[in-house]
Amino acid sequence: MVSVQDVKAMLKSNEVFAFFDVREEGEFSIKGHPLFATPLPLSRLEPRVFALLPDPGTKIVLMDAGDEGENGRANRGAARLKQMGYTNVTVMNGGLKAWADAGCEIFTGVNVPSKAFGEVVEHDNDTPRIDAADLQKLIDAKTDMVILDSRPMPEFNNMSIPGGIDCPGAELVYRVKDFAPRPETLVVVNCAGRTRSIIGAQSLINAGLPNKVMALKNGTMGWHLAGLKVARGETKSFGPQSAEAARFAQAAAANLNKRMGIKKIDMAGLKKLEGNGTPLYKLDVRDPSEYAKGHIKGFRHAAGGQLVQATDQYVGARNATIVLHDNDGVRATMTAHWLLQMNWNETYVLDHKPSAAELTTDAEPRFPTGFTVPKPASVTAAELDKALKQTLVVDLDTSLKYRDGHVPGAWFAVRANLARTIPEMLKQQSGVTRVVLVSPDGEIAALAASEAAAASGGLPVAILAGGMKAWRDAKLPVETGHTRMADPPTDVWYRPYDFKEDVEAAMRQYLDWEVDLVPQVKRDGDASFAVLKPEKRA
Repeated sequence: MVSVQDVKAMLKSNEVFAFFDVREEGEFSIKGHPLFATPLPLSRLEPRVFALLPDPGTKIVLMDAGDEGENGRANRGAARLKQMGYTNVTVMNGGLKAWADAGCEIFTGVNVPSKAFGEVVEHDNDTPRIDAADLQKLIDAKTDMVILDSRPMPEFNNMSIPGGIDCPGAELVYRVKDFAPRPETLVVVNCAGRTRSIIGAQSLINAGLPNKVMALKNGTMGWHLAGLKVARGETKSFGPQSAEAARFAQAAAANLNKRMGIKKIDMAGLKKLEGNGTPLYKLDVRDPSEYAKGHIKGFRHAAGGQLVQATDQYVGARNATIVLHDNDGVRATMTAHWLLQMNWNETYVLDHKPSAAELTTDAEPRFPTGFTVPKPASVTAAELDKALKQTLVVDLDTSLKYRDGHVPGAWFAVRANLARTIPEMLKQQSGVTRVVLVSPDGEIAALAASEAAAASGGLPVAILAGGMKAWRDAKLPVETGHTRMADPPTDVWYRPYDFKEDVEAAMRQYLDWEVDLVPQVKRDGDASFAVLKPEKRA
């Protein structure tokens, strides 16, 4: 055990450690958490932990709600991590309750360090912004302008500003001259809310783009709240980088490298970092399609814009060493210049053009060496369909995915709570002769099978082979809605546009929350952001 005071001291120091909150993401978001706690839900621990913490010897501090005693989720998580080979695991005594009782600041929401940083950047630099109504007037006036959406394609495709072009964060400086070759062209950057709009616009300003650059205030949510129509299903994006765009991007990266002293290393330098005994994150920040075509072995994919906006989804150890790589150094440099401002001081850019022999298309490893996913008994979709009346079907996907489609008659349950909920479900469903667990592809169900067996009162437990994907592929009936809820839908964070009703209220609440992060970060005192001031334009 470590105390709240111990953890606060560690956060103030340069100690390298992982601070994981093992509650479900929805609890983490709604009930709150310390600023620098990283979500690692107990229900999803095995498939997530290795990417977050590839070094099994790193010190880990786990926390939970603090109201479950000796059998709490933090202790269960510690036992599971030790089984996976992690050797230095501790638990914060008293969890969130002790944190609050000590008078420490509690933050709601997800990806809070990155979102708070984005708000601090706007506050400190007064990043230029335009609201939705004024942007619509410029569009109506046929102003010489381009709207660049800094989100990944799936988000852009779902909802975008009419006329916008998808150009995710790290691609902006790399490709902007392909969209705005004339300095007179206004460049507007947007995202869903605020962070990626601010960071994207400020990236172009920091890069010295001569054009006027503005962030769309409150992004597509602000656009929707202004009563303007969003576009759906758009796919307009970038093509191959032009020579002019490459020249601007290279010059911009070189200038930022000089101003910030970004550390570059070669392969020999990388080997040295690999041997220094501290957690090392090797991240390829290019577009997903480029990464898929070939990347240096051992480098995970983390598109630069997403890495800045959700750092806690990629790097689980505070004060760790990060090495970034791309094809020519531009996107890695732009990403590094943000990480350094966020106090990731041991961030490096790998200056190396790999040979074909150094590249791989292999998928990223998902589990520590020696760990294998169990292979419990399984049933096919057709077999389950024939025996639904005699089967307790338990869906372990998120409540959001369960709402949008599940096996008819299936219950929603959180894996971490199965010891309690399986007996409760069995009491409410008579005539059951077995339990079948369902997850998206069967993996989480397989990991949970032994836990379900311990709670099933001797009933046999199996998993749906191939998971919900196999059920859909078999074109079997699907039920929608929160129809049978063994647990409340607080397992994951619902984005404002995930709600079926009161969407506008959720959007306003979310946007207000983002803005309010600046004073809260100051009260907390654990963040050491060092925002770069852009050079004055001539």
